[in-house]
Amino acid sequence: MTRKHRHFKGAEVSCCVKYFLFGFNIIFWLLGAAFLAIGLWAWAEKGVLSNLSSITDLGGFDPVWLFIVVGGVMFILGFAGCIGALRENTFLLKFFSVFLGLIFFLELTAGILAFVFKDWLKDQLNFFINNNIKAYRDDIDLQNLIDFAQEYWSCCGAHGPDDWNLNIYFNCTEHNPSRERCGVPFSCCVKDPAEDVINTQCGYDFRRKGELDRQKDIYTKGCVGQFEKWLQENLIIVAGIFVGIALLQIFGICLAQNLVSDVKAVKANW
Repeated sequence: MTRKHRHFKGAEVSCCVKYFLFGFNIIFWLLGAAFLAIGLWAWAEKGVLSNLSSITDLGGFDPVWLFIVVGGVMFILGFAGCIGALRENTFLLKFFSVFLGLIFFLELTAGILAFVFKDWLKDQLNFFINNNIKAYRDDIDLQNLIDFAQEYWSCCGAHGPDDWNLNIYFNCTEHNPSRERCGVPFSCCVKDPAEDVINTQCGYDFRRKGELDRQKDIYTKGCVGQFEKWLQENLIIVAGIFVGIALLQIFGICLAQNLVSDVKAVKANW
């Protein structure tokens, strides 16, 4: 009588999924570390790390916060996904999935709210820009950000050059001793292609002039309107970027959950 042997193929962890998720996350981990390093270096250069109370002293928005927050989130996510995949740690993999899912949900909610409350968002953008105009000279990073925005979108102020009256250095009050009184920053000036050197004094006294004289040499349109116009012209590109990011997040969640299922199946067969 012959004996029949039955062979069972045990569950296995997919090496393809495991190392793809590892490689996928190590890039984010390194990028997050780089962003954090840049942010901390910028704060060290400004003396913030030696005086942490100065973080709240700036009246406007400190662009370094973008590097710190984005870098911190990327570093944590990358660490959880990278180590979770390499060590087949289900706790870290689940943390990665939930954290990434939460970010996806917040992005989706923010997108829906921005579409529904467009007018409110426009008012908040106007408030944000004017608030940072007040703090223009308080922080070099904020100053560079505002200059870049005004040059890129060919605009000046939130709604126009007169918004610069909110800044103590540019306002037109009689008791203002600044040489920049009744002027605008150089980033509001229409650039002359023939000039190789930037004239940082090109905006002096321009708000004393009439509307027609202003239009020749400085941007008279506000940044809120110009940003809205740019968004409409590049809507497909912007939407494509957000959809791409969303798909990347969903893909990461699926990979992590697939790996968790594999690890649980292997443990169940022990």
